[in-house]
Amino acid sequence: MSLVWAGACSHAPGITGRAHLVEPAIADRVHGAMRALGGSMLASQPDALIVIAAEHFANFFFNNMPAYAISMAEGYDGPIEDPDWLKIARVRIPGSPDLAKRLIERVMHTVDVATSEEWALDHGIMVPLNFLTPAFDLPVIACNINCQGPPLSPLHRAWAFGEALRAACDAQPERLAIIATGGISHWPATPDSGKINAEWDAEFLRRWCAQDHAAMLSYTDADTYAQAGQGGFEIRTFIAAAAAARGRGRVHFCEAVPLFAVSCTTATLEIE
Repeated sequence: MSLVWAGACSHAPGITGRAHLVEPAIADRVHGAMRALGGSMLASQPDALIVIAAEHFANFFFNNMPAYAISMAEGYDGPIEDPDWLKIARVRIPGSPDLAKRLIERVMHTVDVATSEEWALDHGIMVPLNFLTPAFDLPVIACNINCQGPPLSPLHRAWAFGEALRAACDAQPERLAIIATGGISHWPATPDSGKINAEWDAEFLRRWCAQDHAAMLSYTDADTYAQAGQGGFEIRTFIAAAAAARGRGRVHFCEAVPLFAVSCTTATLEIE
């Protein structure tokens, strides 16, 4: 049936772990927007959800850091972090190894990816799933783009990865949804944690919504690092989702919350 839904959202651990530290109205707005995004995704009746994320050394480290990886796990345990810290209880989430294998085989016609049959979920996937699929019952296929350890894959390769995912989805009989998770600007685990460049975020989202391919791919890592922090490298997940969907985007919610260390964002893309 191919791709039926595509979206993007933030995955900052503070969205759940620090919700009790902000004004209740702020937490309610952020959580409500995340749940609404989940409602939109579930309304498309997907058979599985492909999560394009940037994991945080939960599965890969400098001794083995693939640029792109797709999981063929039977299931996922998460979060890898302390549940009391993240405020998400540990759960077992179903995978779809046969579907994942078929997707990987098709993706590899044009893009080389690493694969894994074991995958631990950190906040980069668990925070979104906590709102998108609160019963944790929708099969998940985890994808990772290295946004952590340089050298990083160029942005045009993230675009090519998204195109390859779309071709792979279109070759399957299942109904598939894609969610990109990440930043946008943030400075995690640094003295600048909590800093947010809302203007930079708005401009990137404008380009993303317009499907402005040239403008999205014009960012350099040096400029991104200077303007959006090392967390800004996660625009690669948004770019991959845009390439997969092909249609224009719409931002449903975007609010800078310093205690969550990010502009909390939810958005969808038209499927073309």
